[in-house]
Amino acid sequence: MFPTAKHVSDAELDRGLGYLVRDGAWAQASGSLTGGVLLVGFGLALGASNFVIGLLAAVPFLAQLAQVPTILLVERLRARRRITVFSLGVARFLLLPMALLPFLGSAPAAQALLIVGVGVAALLNSMSACAWNSWIHDLVPERMLGSFFARRMFYATGFTVFIGIGAGVFIDWWGRLRPEAPAQAYSMLFVLGALAGAMSILYLARVPEPQMVPPERKIHLGRMLAEPFRDHNFRRLIWFLASWQFATNLAAPFFTVYLVSQLGYDMTVVTILMVVSQLANVLVLRKWGQLTDRFSNKAVLRVCGPLFLGCIFAWTLVALPERHAYTLALLTVLHVAMGVAAAGVTLASGNMGLKLAPRGRGTAYLAAGSIVNSVAAGIAPIIGGLFADDFAARELSLVLRWTSGPEATEFVTLRLRHWDFFFLLAAVLGLYALHRLSVVEEQGHGEDRVMMAEVIAETRRAVASLSSVAGLRLMTAFPFGRVVQAARVKRARPRA
Repeated sequence: MFPTAKHVSDAELDRGLGYLVRDGAWAQASGSLTGGVLLVGFGLALGASNFVIGLLAAVPFLAQLAQVPTILLVERLRARRRITVFSLGVARFLLLPMALLPFLGSAPAAQALLIVGVGVAALLNSMSACAWNSWIHDLVPERMLGSFFARRMFYATGFTVFIGIGAGVFIDWWGRLRPEAPAQAYSMLFVLGALAGAMSILYLARVPEPQMVPPERKIHLGRMLAEPFRDHNFRRLIWFLASWQFATNLAAPFFTVYLVSQLGYDMTVVTILMVVSQLANVLVLRKWGQLTDRFSNKAVLRVCGPLFLGCIFAWTLVALPERHAYTLALLTVLHVAMGVAAAGVTLASGNMGLKLAPRGRGTAYLAAGSIVNSVAAGIAPIIGGLFADDFAARELSLVLRWTSGPEATEFVTLRLRHWDFFFLLAAVLGLYALHRLSVVEEQGHGEDRVMMAEVIAETRRAVASLSSVAGLRLMTAFPFGRVVQAARVKRARPRA
């Protein structure tokens, strides 16, 4: 079952790449119907507390750690397609029992089982990602990597645009039709997500798998992953990324909760913002790539980091003193600016890791950094969920009072309550992360004032392309499957 091939012909490769494009579209559809803002909405419909929402946000990050032991599993079984298909098959089958949770009759039990289901599925998805990355790394020729993945992402994103908006509209329609059972709408979406996932697996199973090259020596994961922490400059980069992940994920996972619970927007609005986020992220990444090549990664981070933190703080102002007629317009502008910043941070931080890692040892360096980032990003929403309820009844207001004779007029210039405190705290912690960035050394391009002015000018033009908050999780995701390649023979390079 799922045999490997010593040689993949050009015709087999062309068919396989076509199957991968179809797999990507159906996989993206499955994720859109069962994850992100819809998963948060499902939790809220089941009566989930802020702590439960924090756990749901933390699980995908912490599950990244499952890729580390999977490296050894891949090396032992040497059947990456089998591991990928089996792991994804079980993960997507779990969507069906999760669809039945609204019918349990016990909200606490449904919430607990939702966390367990999401956790197990996330672990299986991480295992499959490890094997998939190694498999595709051997299958797709290096000269085709950029164009192929751009095409795959284009079709996957376009396919899910209408699905995301349709899901939001359906949820709101169902809420008006059956207001006593809003969670059942998500049950139907999870069933559709399982079906879309099954279609993805059918195509993925038909992609050929080249045989793995025998390792040159045994892989010592512990020794490999410990080496980056002895590199003084790379250790600084790791602490910057970890502190940045902690700061941003203290607030970002709760944006959906804030929009739905505090501002009262329906899921149609939230999902439209999500779709705009996905589209814009694709449009802006190429521009940031040009800027990092033209200037430096650190220069881009020095522009995007403060912009993103300023946007997080601005969430406290969009509904001041209460939700008003311009709140949605402000949120739209905010999503555009955050998207531009998030795309730049994601790309530049990943490029900087590649640049600072010693040649020939980049895989281990990036893997070690990703482990630390995943832990930091996973802990932050749990802490946010734990303390969110403590701030629910607290408020801090700054009021200007103008008195003229017997009359007095008051203006609320700042009001912090509930999630606003977390947005402010995240922005403050982000400033510390930027301080950690300042001590990281990046050789190459200079960073004088003229160059920074050009980056800012390019940023202004990039804003016009639209962007979004999509892409935060990409900062922690690392293709651990490529660690398998680290101890292998350098196939294309003749020995001296």
